[in-house]
Amino acid sequence: MAPQAGGAHRAGALKQQNKPHKAGRHRGSSARRQGGRIPAKMLSRQQNRNLAKLDRRHRALQLRRQHREAVLTEKRHLGRKDGPPHLVVMVPLHARVVAQRALGLFQSSEADVVHQAKTGPPGFALLCPRSKLHWRFVAADTGNLCTVLDLAKVADTLLFVLDPLEGWDAAGDSCLSCIFAQGLPSYGLAVQGLADQLPKKQLDARKKLSKAIEKRFPEAKLFPLNTEQESALLLQHLTIQKQRRLAFRDRRAHLLADTAEFVPSPDSALVGTLKVSGYVRGHSLNVNCLVHIVGHGDFQMSQVDAPAEPFARNPRVIKRQPANGQDAELQEDLGSGAVEMEEGVKVLMRADPSQQESLQSEVVPDPMDGEQTWPTKEELREADEALKQSKKVTKRVPKGTSVYQAAWIVDEDEGDDGSEEEEEEEEEDACMEETVSQDGSGSVEEEEEEEEEEEEECETMTLPETEQDNEKMEEEEEVMLEKYRQERQEEMFPDEVDTPRDVPARIRFQKYRGLKSFRTSPWDPKENLPWDYARIFQFQDFSRMRKHVFRQLEKEESDGAAVGWYVTLHICNVPVSVMESFQQRRPLVLFTLLPHEQKMSVLNLLVRRHPGNSEPVRSKEEVIVHCGFRRFRASPLYSQHSSADKHKLERFLRADTATVATIYAPITFPPASVLLFQQRSDGSHSLLATGSLLSVDPNRLVIKRLVLSGHPFKILVKMAVVRYMFFNREDVLWFKPVPLRTKWGRRGHIKEPLGTHGHMKCQFDGQLKSQDTVLMTLYKRVFPKWTYDPHVPEPWVRHRSPLLSEEEGEGMH
Repeated sequence: MAPQAGGAHRAGALKQQNKPHKAGRHRGSSARRQGGRIPAKMLSRQQNRNLAKLDRRHRALQLRRQHREAVLTEKRHLGRKDGPPHLVVMVPLHARVVAQRALGLFQSSEADVVHQAKTGPPGFALLCPRSKLHWRFVAADTGNLCTVLDLAKVADTLLFVLDPLEGWDAAGDSCLSCIFAQGLPSYGLAVQGLADQLPKKQLDARKKLSKAIEKRFPEAKLFPLNTEQESALLLQHLTIQKQRRLAFRDRRAHLLADTAEFVPSPDSALVGTLKVSGYVRGHSLNVNCLVHIVGHGDFQMSQVDAPAEPFARNPRVIKRQPANGQDAELQEDLGSGAVEMEEGVKVLMRADPSQQESLQSEVVPDPMDGEQTWPTKEELREADEALKQSKKVTKRVPKGTSVYQAAWIVDEDEGDDGSEEEEEEEEEDACMEETVSQDGSGSVEEEEEEEEEEEEECETMTLPETEQDNEKMEEEEEVMLEKYRQERQEEMFPDEVDTPRDVPARIRFQKYRGLKSFRTSPWDPKENLPWDYARIFQFQDFSRMRKHVFRQLEKEESDGAAVGWYVTLHICNVPVSVMESFQQRRPLVLFTLLPHEQKMSVLNLLVRRHPGNSEPVRSKEEVIVHCGFRRFRASPLYSQHSSADKHKLERFLRADTATVATIYAPITFPPASVLLFQQRSDGSHSLLATGSLLSVDPNRLVIKRLVLSGHPFKILVKMAVVRYMFFNREDVLWFKPVPLRTKWGRRGHIKEPLGTHGHMKCQFDGQLKSQDTVLMTLYKRVFPKWTYDPHVPEPWVRHRSPLLSEEEGEGMH
């Protein structure tokens, strides 16, 4: 083709661009570069894809059969020859239910062996030689929620005993709500006293109870409990029913104490070694792990013994060790590492200091850790370059001015910048001095007036207790009324606050910042952390560490005391209050801790408000937390549950949506149930919220939002003069970069201040209405309060269920 006149043709900007050939980028070349290696994920996908339909069906059948066999093995193991006793916790749901009479029906058979519990919660152990089953019955008092929840943590079966007329009362309903939120194991339903009703009323009462239990216990069977034959049928049902699993206890060894002995230490009688005996459940127990006593804290173990059982199902042969070896029967019973003591008690294992878990729960921060002692060479070089650049400054000076004279001439920009900073610092200092002087002078005058009044009024009066109690009740009602008013104000005007008149806004809100977009604007999670963050532990990837711990747990499942063994744990440095609580017939429940679960961190709990509690609850208000197997006090910080990287603070716990509560607490690996309780003035606990453990993440950003409001004074199309947002000119200049918005959706910014009383000229993206309100949004990151306390006093008992006989009850009280 002949060239055109004026030169060769040049392609324009709209020339077609064909896709280049991707040579060497296809799958074959990558496989060649890998040398034939195939990633594990791709290999598993290929294997699944290449399996035939019949092979996939056969493999699914094998997995289903293995799972069924594991379930049957666990069911046959419970209460049998080599397993722990079947622990049945009887929960009376009505004040008219007599638990002592119900327990008597299970131990009335002459062929069974009964062993009464002398310490701990009331109950007994039952051995059935015919069925070769071992039972452990414990009665719980529904008036004490902590006792019921502690027993439900370790129970194999919960036996709910209902009243024939009403089913359950208010205390029983609250107890059921708490147990369902914590995790419901296998259960049975029995009704006591149905045979005492008239024959015509028995059918109506049974229909009424069936309708009542349909909501909470769908497809549950109701058993009468009036005779020995009915109790035998109920036991048979509890034996063959499906066992429900609770995730937080299946991975941890747990134990309900049958007996306990306290040995004071030589240094102090208040602290000593606690010897707790009971059956190992859930998982094998290792002496080097830490043990958590529910309601009392974390402790270390020194050794684990294998004593004789209270009444032996399978008598163990205990012989003295020969000089050169160990008896074969003893080795078969205990395995490697067992040693015989002089008293005939066998020591299973002793703690190894090199492998034992540490009790350190907090990091000891070094105050000089971030201190800079001497600059490095790079910092010195950067400082020299910055100094050279700062020396090269161009200034406009009059003609004939020397270099020495020009150095003393200050530019207008530099002078303005320096004067503004100095003025702000001087005003801040002056404001602080004025407030201090005003407070100080006022306090001196008030003290003088109070002294004069005290000298004049010398009479004193003592009020009766009834009047003091009435005043206390009035004060509590006033505090509650104020909280209701604040909650209502927060619902009507969320996050809106009034600008103070006595303190400049730039000082009052100096820790806040403006964001162009709450969703997309960046926020560094390591910025301006509090001192408490230096005391906590943090994982680089918490989910990965959780999977690693669970995998290690499966590998080391055979180490330590096996499930079903009757052992004695020697727990070190235990306060004497633990033994005193056990002597008052309260349950003593122990859980072993997984690695790192004794260390403090930031826990995020996903909770939802319980419908039975309507009192306002502010953020950072102290509550009682039941997280998995732990019980402690904390002050949660409530925030919205969203998928963004920043989460807005909620000043009150809302009732219409799920909320995240952030607290300082020991690390717990989920899944774990969560219950929040509010302690009332009379000492009782009221269920506040229920949920689960969301994550352990100190980097979760909880942002407090603050909204300052102003009103348009003069409007000219898109321009408006706004007042009442600030009250001095300096505050307007300080917050000038922060964007504005209105309640009717307009966006704008501050152009300049007008006058000295806080008026400002603002420009918006559209016509502003006179009824509209101008808003400025400020943000600040907030952190929870460190109020963690593992020692929680038990709640006041609302009513006493007749669990014991009158003589035992009088002796206990």
